[in-house]
Amino acid sequence: MAVLLKNRDLSWLAFNHRVLQEAADPTVPLYERIKFLAIWSSNLDEFFRVRVASLRAIQRLKKKTKKKLDLDPDKLLKRLLKSVALQQEEFGSVFRDSIKKELSRQGIFLVRESELNEEQREFVCAYFRQHVADKLRPIVLSGDQPPPFLHNRSLYLVARFEPAASGDSGDDCYGLVEIPSSLARFLILPASEGHHAIMFLDDVIRVHLATVFAGYRCNVAYSIKLTRDAELEIDDEMTGDLVEKVKKALRKRGEGLPCRFLSDSEMPKSMLIFLLRHFGLSNDDVVVGSRYHNFSDFFSFPNPKEPALTYEPMAPIPLAGLDGGMMMEKMRMRDFLAHFPFHSYDCVIRFLHEAADDPNVDAISITLYRVAKNSIVAQELMRAARQGKRVTAFIEVKARFDEESNIRWAEEMEKAGVRVLYSIPNLKVHAKLCLVEKRKSENAGVGESEKRLYAYLSTGNFNESAARLYTDFGFFTSDERITSEVEKVFQILCRERRKAKFEHLLVARNDMREMFEALVEREMKNARKGKDAFIIAKMNSLEDAAMIEKLYEASEAVVKIQLIVRGICCLIPGIKGMSENISVMSIIDRFLEHARLFVFCNGGDELFYLSSADWMKRNLDRRIEVAFPIYDKSLQQQLRTILDLQLNDNVKARVITKRLDNPMRKDDGGPLRSQYASYAYWEAPT
Repeated sequence: MAVLLKNRDLSWLAFNHRVLQEAADPTVPLYERIKFLAIWSSNLDEFFRVRVASLRAIQRLKKKTKKKLDLDPDKLLKRLLKSVALQQEEFGSVFRDSIKKELSRQGIFLVRESELNEEQREFVCAYFRQHVADKLRPIVLSGDQPPPFLHNRSLYLVARFEPAASGDSGDDCYGLVEIPSSLARFLILPASEGHHAIMFLDDVIRVHLATVFAGYRCNVAYSIKLTRDAELEIDDEMTGDLVEKVKKALRKRGEGLPCRFLSDSEMPKSMLIFLLRHFGLSNDDVVVGSRYHNFSDFFSFPNPKEPALTYEPMAPIPLAGLDGGMMMEKMRMRDFLAHFPFHSYDCVIRFLHEAADDPNVDAISITLYRVAKNSIVAQELMRAARQGKRVTAFIEVKARFDEESNIRWAEEMEKAGVRVLYSIPNLKVHAKLCLVEKRKSENAGVGESEKRLYAYLSTGNFNESAARLYTDFGFFTSDERITSEVEKVFQILCRERRKAKFEHLLVARNDMREMFEALVEREMKNARKGKDAFIIAKMNSLEDAAMIEKLYEASEAVVKIQLIVRGICCLIPGIKGMSENISVMSIIDRFLEHARLFVFCNGGDELFYLSSADWMKRNLDRRIEVAFPIYDKSLQQQLRTILDLQLNDNVKARVITKRLDNPMRKDDGGPLRSQYASYAYWEAPT
């Protein structure tokens, strides 16, 4: 019998609606609300480029093939697009009726071309002449000429005009111009004291339509944007240069098939019909938007009152116990747990820095999935290699939308002497591991028995920029039970061994799925014996059908299950006789919840695992992932404290229901905002 699941794409749209709820929340600082609008827009753009594009590809399959599928792509797309339309309507309402009004109350005004005063018009005209005009390449659209190529995610204005010269036919025709992405999207205009005027670059161009389309009568233009399929088609066989394949596929990514044609809601129907016919698009491609597209540009919306109207800064807290002396010496005494961004990421950089400088360190191994644009992590690895260390970096070149950056850093590191290993065929390496190999003394040899291993394992990437925005756990240890098995993982990655037996780490695709299922089974057995039994699991996404079925079985066995799922949740809670002992909540707040944490009652001797993996089929079956146990009782208590704060959040927590309506979690206690409470917990003296 099929497992009862919520569709993952509908669940994802419900998650993005939670992001939109933050943008609508008047208690959130104004410019943070604007950022949530940008996040919503950026998320939706990726959703169309990946998920909707995939469904469109399924639609193009032959009928016989489609009949074998578990879904009807036509019906699902209809539901998805209906949900998107409702959210876009809400988005427009939030921006128009709330954000813009609050900006006005703060003396910040978005000015259109018709609202310019004389001084502002002169300023805009000067800016256009000096910075914009020579970047524009206007095109007259004609049915007699082949259509120009619409670049993926680029913004365009389509002007409607008639030839000015006498004797022409007078038939409507159109002009197209791309809005330069090399320029800032927003222009700050001269304004009176206490007032601030900001204009879209789109409208700067609208002011000058007669100049852009010289010789044509034109005074109105509408915005369009085409989103293309972003999936890379890579033949991931054993032979051949995978990096070259990725590079080649990246060059073609911008040429993917159309999956969304965003139009202006004010665009005349005749113009839309012409554009669809001219560019070979269908009505199914059309998503009606607003006057402006690419709201992800609002990440850089000018704040003339900065730092006002944003969150007050939270100074990162130094990780207690690591001050003074060498980190590895302190790690020999005990384990350390960092919780980013509340703790400073300097501890990770320092770990690599000291390893590079330590004359007794022989080797550093690391997995890199997404690194920062100006990665200090990569720079420290290169510095270590230049100082004679054996540095091995396993770089995942198939990390979606980071492929180009990862290849660039890989090539830089290879030049510096780092041994770079690339993707494994048919797998992504998503584990977050670093291992340092050190001789026990200066006079000792480098034989197996004379070395000591130090490891850093994390739920998040080696990315110091993301560490300021994402909540993740990092774990420093020299515990041989852990470090010896981290070494085995690297031996597998380096093709030095094919398989390994793990007693402490849970490793996908080795045994992670089986071990997680066994841990759930143990809770079921204990519950049937009348013992305490519970599971608390925090993750980004819960989609794997087998794990969901196992949780349903545990619920029926009266195991209490509390889930914190930020994004996709295909499990349906609260169904009598199936999931009535399961509750699910989601926290959307200032920082992106990214940590994965699993706690099992285990008959009272609680087990704690941190992991790079969500409970998704791709994580458990098609990636190399690692879940690592936390044995130190004091660190377990720290994790339990953070979990309890999240489970009791009644300010930023939403309840996941079968209706996907995202009600806020409420209780009778005083307000508890878990991210702020977590910061206060780590800040308090120990």
